[in-house]
Amino acid sequence: MRRMRLEVITPENYEAALALSVRPDQADLVAPVVKSLAEAYVFPQYAWPRLIYDGDRLVGFVMAFLDIPWGPDNDTTDIRSGLWRLNIAADAQGRGYGTFAVRAVCDEIRGRGETKAYVTWEPRDGGPEPFYLKLGFRPTGEKSDNQTVAVLDLD
Repeated sequence: MRRMRLEVITPENYEAALALSVRPDQADLVAPVVKSLAEAYVFPQYAWPRLIYDGDRLVGFVMAFLDIPWGPDNDTTDIRSGLWRLNIAADAQGRGYGTFAVRAVCDEIRGRGETKAYVTWEPRDGGPEPFYLKLGFRPTGEKSDNQTVAVLDLD
């Protein structure tokens, strides 16, 4: 029986988190966990980093952004939350861990009273677009650093 859960990064598990890596053909699509943890340290008011476990096995990393000003000049009238980073270990992909993590992030966002979750992805062959579309995200027509911006209604 699978026991998927999210855990906070701690002194006891951060080294395992740093060792986590995606498939080589995905390395240009998602930053390594070490960069995500650095961003979480620099932007603690927005970052929500978690490790993904199945039982005692570390299978991935997910980080949400929460209540971040969006758009030019960090427009304070457009505040968004969503999926910032998703890294599933190369040997753990295709087993539902990514779907679990995205749903957990959406639950966290919904629990904070938000009605939309955002994500961005690199639009290229072999990229994560089919995964996010399957989960119900739809492109907004916006771009962020040449990445597709998509939204999922949470209500």
